[in-house]
Amino acid sequence: MFQGETAITIDDKGRLAIPTGYRDVVARECGNHLVITYNPFESGCLYLYPQPVWEGVRDQVNKLPRTKKNSRLLQLKLVGAATFVEPDGSGRISIPASQRNAIGIEKKAVLVGMGDKFELWSEQAHLAQIRQTLGDADLGEELLDLQL
Repeated sequence: MFQGETAITIDDKGRLAIPTGYRDVVARECGNHLVITYNPFESGCLYLYPQPVWEGVRDQVNKLPRTKKNSRLLQLKLVGAATFVEPDGSGRISIPASQRNAIGIEKKAVLVGMGDKFELWSEQAHLAQIRQTLGDADLGEELLDLQL
């Protein structure tokens, strides 16, 4: 559904414009209902889910046992921080200040289409991720047969 990366500017009110190429897809596939929350695996990044995809993720996470610390942390970062957003008439969504501050987004960010969701990266964190390379020791058995 979503792929590619787009340099994004965050305006003074904390809004970003969804790239025009995605606006029709967002409107059609999820009725302009999106959910933004933390990426629990990478600092410097937020997840932006279409609401139907989010509901499946949310339900899976909420089924995890709350007696385990890692489950509670995942629930806190994903479900506890989830915010519903809808594009305005200009295709802009507001990113909560607490989330922008936590991941270090000021004016510039990168929106990356990851299939069923977007990732919104601070410019610095995205650059650091892209500059990393994978070596032989990083490749597990499940990656060895990929034809890239």
